[in-house]
Amino acid sequence: MKIGILGTGSVGRTLAARLAELGHDVVIGTRDVAATEAKTEQPFPAPLRTAPEAAAHAELVINATGGQVSVAALQGAGAENLAGKVLIDISNPLDFSQGFPPRLAVCNDDSIGEQIQRAFPDALVVKTLNTVTADVMAHPAKVGDGDHTVFVSGNDPDAKGTVSQLLREFGWRDIVDVGDITTARGVEMMLPLWVRLMGAIGTQQFNYKLVR
Repeated sequence: MKIGILGTGSVGRTLAARLAELGHDVVIGTRDVAATEAKTEQPFPAPLRTAPEAAAHAELVINATGGQVSVAALQGAGAENLAGKVLIDISNPLDFSQGFPPRLAVCNDDSIGEQIQRAFPDALVVKTLNTVTADVMAHPAKVGDGDHTVFVSGNDPDAKGTVSQLLREFGWRDIVDVGDITTARGVEMMLPLWVRLMGAIGTQQFNYKLVR
C-alpha cells in the first residue's frame, strides 16, 4: 500500500520504519524537505517529500503531527490530496504550556479526531494508536507479548476495516471498534491517566487491556 506519513518526529519515524519493513511504499511529509534534512543527524527510514507530495502519493495518510497543530498541518498537505482517502489520526491534544503534566487542549465535547473530520469532510478519518507510545504502536508484542488493547474510532466501517488490517500487520490482536468519530473524545481523554501511569511505573512500555 502507498502510505504517506505527516510528521517527522519519533512517531512518524517509528511507523515509517515498521511500515517499510512490512513492505509498504512509504514516504514522510514535511513542510520543507531541505530544512528538515539539515537539522536531522539520523537518516530517515523512508524518503522525505513535501506534505502535499506525500499526501498525493498516498492511498492512506497517517497524521503523526502534534494534536494542536494537526489541522493546520493537514491543511498544508492539501484537502484535495486527502479527499476519499483513509486518514489515520494518532495525535493527542496535549498542552504543555503550563508545564508538566500536560493539560488537554480539547476534551469532553470535542476531540482532535472530530476537528480533523470536520475540517476535511471528504477524508475517512480513523482515530487509533494514540493510547500507546510509538514503539508499542509499531511493535505491540514488546508489551505483554501483545496481549493488550488498541481502539479504533471513525464514521466509515470500511475505513476502520482497512485500518484494523494494518494494525493486525503490526501485530495487534485485540482491536476494539469504539464507534463513530465522536468516540475519539474518550480515547483522547485517556492520555492524562497514561501520563500519570508513565510517571508512576517509570516507563512508556505499557498499555491498557480491556477485559471482557
